[in-house]
Amino acid sequence: MFGKIKLKKSKEKSLMRCHPWVFSGAIGYIESGIKEGDTVEVFDSLDNYLATGHYQPTSIAVRIFSFERIDTTRQFWKTKLLKAARLRKELGFPSGSTNAFRLVNAEGDGLPGLVIDYYDRHLVFQAHSAGMFFQLDLFKDLLGEVIAEVFDLSLKSVYNKSSLTVPFKVQPDKNDGFVAGGEFKGSELEIIENNNRFIVDIEGGQKTGLFLDQRDNRRLLGSCCKNKKVLNTFSYTGGFSVYAFQGNAESVCSVESSAKSVELEKRNIKLNFKNNVNHLSYCEDVFKFFHNNDDIFDIIILDPPAFVKHLDSFQQGLRGYEKLNRIALKKIRPGGILFTFSCSQIVSKEDFKKAVFYSALESKRNLKILRQLSQPADHPFSIYHPEGDYLKGFMISVD
Repeated sequence: MFGKIKLKKSKEKSLMRCHPWVFSGAIGYIESGIKEGDTVEVFDSLDNYLATGHYQPTSIAVRIFSFERIDTTRQFWKTKLLKAARLRKELGFPSGSTNAFRLVNAEGDGLPGLVIDYYDRHLVFQAHSAGMFFQLDLFKDLLGEVIAEVFDLSLKSVYNKSSLTVPFKVQPDKNDGFVAGGEFKGSELEIIENNNRFIVDIEGGQKTGLFLDQRDNRRLLGSCCKNKKVLNTFSYTGGFSVYAFQGNAESVCSVESSAKSVELEKRNIKLNFKNNVNHLSYCEDVFKFFHNNDDIFDIIILDPPAFVKHLDSFQQGLRGYEKLNRIALKKIRPGGILFTFSCSQIVSKEDFKKAVFYSALESKRNLKILRQLSQPADHPFSIYHPEGDYLKGFMISVD
């Protein structure tokens, strides 16, 4: 039997529309004994069943993984993982040119609170809810079966990287580390993405090691870099920089505040081009770089971390996007191109477009949006969960 949660009167509307979150303010009754991470059934105020999910004592109190009454058997979870893996196979992953992709994308795959990235037969497991974290022992076994069944490949390892993502109120043992397969020196892997080679540090890198959600946007950037002078800000380990050189850029300047990321960026450039490209790396705050540098560029990439993580920082975050884009617009030659992004989930595409609009108005530059950019197909989002469309971007012509 699962624990029971009842909603307040008229608070069931979002679940009736299949939205996978129950907020704490909508809950009228919680059965005694329910603990963080427990599976619960959610009912309306009249005791009608609505959905099943994982409970946690946070603002998002229940993350729904089924709108039908079910038993959470081993086969139930395997079926969900198989469905996610088969979708990636239909999308062409892995391939001879790309062997890194997102295998499970949380709500987009009906597994809210769970992200799994695939790096050439190594998986990085990242739980964003206690409920999914508690499934780790089961999932590590299921994942080997799923990879073999869908891709006809043997899984080499599963690395748990949930220590910074699980919002526990009561802290259990949640150390990161390998939970299946053998360790390898330094936790670094070499993968290929659209025939570009990258070293990925799954242990010490941000998120799961590489921002796979920018794959298509990196390729687009590379297609317009021939003979261009390119500035890649918040460059992390050099993804956009590598693609720029692959597209025959004249020069690339990469700016990143993390010294560790800068060193890995240099290694990625050398891995693909030895020392045969005109690349400059700056380990510096991006705003300070803009203040201290007078160069003008043909193409600028702005891919900052999330400026808005909570509603109470919404307006301040939008002003941050405005300021960043305004400063960058002063550094682009007429006829140049700006690639600008926001990965803040609670900032809508219209919010971000408005921030860019104000930056254009203040800088007195005429902008034309050439393309609206988002995450790739292996990062699907449910039509019932618009928050899953988190990556917003624009490719902009600057007059």
